[in-house]
Amino acid sequence: MLSSILTFPFHILASLVRFIFHTLRIPIPRVPFSSLNFYRPLIARPSTRSDPYTVSDRWVRSLEEETGAHCLSRASPVTGAGPSTSQLQSSELRSRHSTASPRLLPDFTLGSYDEILRLCQSEIRIGCVILVSNEHDDVPDFKRHTLTDPTLIELFHKHKFVVWGGDVREREAWSAAQKLQATTFPFVAFVALQPPRASSFMGASSRSSSSPSLTILSRHQGPSTPASAPTSARSLVDQVTLQLIPRVMPFLEGLRVAAAERARERALRDEQDAAFRESARRDREKEAHRIEEARRAAELEKAELERKRAEEETHARIVNARDRWRREFRQLLIPPDTSSVDQIRVTIRLPDGQRLVWLAVRSSTVTSLYCYVDAHLSHIDITLTDTKALASVAEKDLQELIQSSGQLAEAWWGFSLFTAYPRQEIPWQPAARLMDIEGLGNGGQIVVETRGESSGRHDDGYDTEKSE
Repeated sequence: MLSSILTFPFHILASLVRFIFHTLRIPIPRVPFSSLNFYRPLIARPSTRSDPYTVSDRWVRSLEEETGAHCLSRASPVTGAGPSTSQLQSSELRSRHSTASPRLLPDFTLGSYDEILRLCQSEIRIGCVILVSNEHDDVPDFKRHTLTDPTLIELFHKHKFVVWGGDVREREAWSAAQKLQATTFPFVAFVALQPPRASSFMGASSRSSSSPSLTILSRHQGPSTPASAPTSARSLVDQVTLQLIPRVMPFLEGLRVAAAERARERALRDEQDAAFRESARRDREKEAHRIEEARRAAELEKAELERKRAEEETHARIVNARDRWRREFRQLLIPPDTSSVDQIRVTIRLPDGQRLVWLAVRSSTVTSLYCYVDAHLSHIDITLTDTKALASVAEKDLQELIQSSGQLAEAWWGFSLFTAYPRQEIPWQPAARLMDIEGLGNGGQIVVETRGESSGRHDDGYDTEKSE
């Protein structure tokens, strides 16, 4: 409590000086006890306040403010193992500041340490891990000179290094320092996929002997000055150009070619699988279409059978009704041959050539003429009835019977009548009389023609001669 009260004015003064230096874009010099904390713990305690992306983004921003430089582009968070989520494209470059700065920093990739390792593995790239601690006096010079060196930045950008960094006071960077066994800061390590060894460090699980594994290529820790210091820009550039690129890049290029070949084969398999699925889909559609066509054909056949059965039932009903009418009522409509002054002589030639002579009266109906012909064409025993009451209703019943059959009169009778000369049809009409027919008022000749005479047996129930 007393320490906080005593250092409060110094905090205000330090904040004011930092604000002035930041406004004028002057690098802040390193002074002893700049943290204004008289107690410095031996082991830094990591912060647990934010997620890895936020922590790394905050560290990059503070690095920009401290060095007066800015990154080539705003790094993307690592959200997956694929290149589409982390690959930086030249079209996406945009400055963090509105004014151009002569000093640049590498493009830091934001995320956790483990995500960076997965990115190096999935995209087959070299990773550069940078760890600092503000508790070490060599860190400010490293930030201002090594991290802003144009040659080193150009190498990182040209060969697409995955650059990641952090302060070990944060949990993620502290965890990376423990895994990389970093004891002195600043600390720089290069990692990449390498052929399998008997044992590999990185804290990862054991892998197949045939698969490459992430390997620490080199470690650099300590001061950055003079030029021959382990973390100076010159030392790191020499390490990259003389050691890493010649030794690691050919192997990584072979991995990329193999990965591209696997991707091509996978795409080919996917294309073949898609073609197989499409073929199977078409086969299913064809089978479904065939089944549907068979179902429709069965339905049509069933409907046709039902239609034929209905027609046969209707025809049988009509035939039965007509035969019943012939047995019970037809004879009642044929007047007996009697001598009368109105008697006329009608000669009828049947389809088989047989000639009939019918002695009728002029007032006889056309129905009686049709009944007379029908009696000689059909072979149905007639039950004679002498009841005159039945004769009075016979023609009415005939008309109702023809109407209920749904047929035309010509179809119901099964034959047509024509006068011999002049030739004209004598249609059946209820209550029509012979004397009203032209050419029959005083008798005449009639020709009988059955419907469809070219066949021997017809639906009208008559036997006809076949034409020679």
